Amino acid sequence: MERTYYQTMAEYNQWMNEKLYAICADIPDDVRKQDRGAFFKSIHGTLNHLLFGDRIWMGRLTRTPFSARLGEELYSDFAELHQQRQITDRQILDWAQQLSPEWLNQSLTYTSGVDSKSRTLPHWLLVTHMFNHQTHHRGQLTTLLSQLGYDPGITDLPWLPTLIQSSCTTSDETP
Repeated sequence: MERTYYQTMAEYNQWMNEKLYAICADIPDDVRKQDRGAFFKSIHGTLNHLLFGDRIWMGRLTRTPFSARLGEELYSDFAELHQQRQITDRQILDWAQQLSPEWLNQSLTYTSGVDSKSRTLPHWLLVTHMFNHQTHHRGQLTTLLSQLGYDPGITDLPWLPTLIQSSCTTSDETP
């Protein structure tokens, strides 16, 4: 099955979120919510921001606006946050399956919640940004987890389980 960049990134997003939420489930709530000096303060704040970012971008890209403010806590309860993350990841996966080259080459005008300026940019750039944004903040999250002694394991794209299943062979080559 041939997959697109966006389908692969949607799968990677879901895989990484599941890995990180599994680790975070073992961390006491007060520790998850402790300010650790990160951009969104805590592990919980970073998880909330990741969900916020995905919902804002998906709202723009699907023309179903999501109303929340940057930095707003969407869910204070970890179990509810995790459930909403799973729902959103499924929506992103399903949506990525439907993307077409024609749609990707069209433009979207939106108003940034960061600087209140309107921008018109191609869909492909904005979708790429959404996945890049996820990776950026998950990198911050893995740092916070590592500082607490939790090992997130391999996070590199070539280790995405669906890619490994279809691409691993025995080789004598050294990377």
